[in-house]
Amino acid sequence: MHIHYYRELLNFCAQALKDRDAAADVVQETYARVIALSRAQIVTEPRALLYRVARNLLTDQHRRDTLRLHDSLDTLSELEHPHAPQMCQPEQALDARQQALAMLEAINKLPKRCREAFMLNRFDGLSHQEIADQMGISRNMVAQHVIRAVLACKACDAQMQGNHNGKL
Repeated sequence: MHIHYYRELLNFCAQALKDRDAAADVVQETYARVIALSRAQIVTEPRALLYRVARNLLTDQHRRDTLRLHDSLDTLSELEHPHAPQMCQPEQALDARQQALAMLEAINKLPKRCREAFMLNRFDGLSHQEIADQMGISRNMVAQHVIRAVLACKACDAQMQGNHNGKL
């Protein structure tokens, strides 16, 4: 697995958690999940997948921390008991996984330079000018690549919504 992303991902998680040890735990869990997923399918953009899994784990951690603000669930009234988020339900979790895999597939089908510009913009947060400088292309070409990728993602989302609505 791409260990050279470890330090970068550790810094990302440490910044979010303000705790380097907790961040190391999140990164370890991230790698474990991505390795398990990569055994079932080919992962062509491991960095993007690592960040997506890490963000999901950070979100879960935040939810757990929020629940721990209460001394005990027993002290809460029945109406105050937290309910599992809709996305934690098995059907919604499966739908979310399928949507994520479909979106990853749509991104992977993009031409290499288009995918690269999109990833630099959306995942690394680089501006069009920074991407243009890094890739050695014009800012307008970067904009075209990003627009093409966004349209592909929207088409994928629309298709998934259509398939989802067809199931009901």
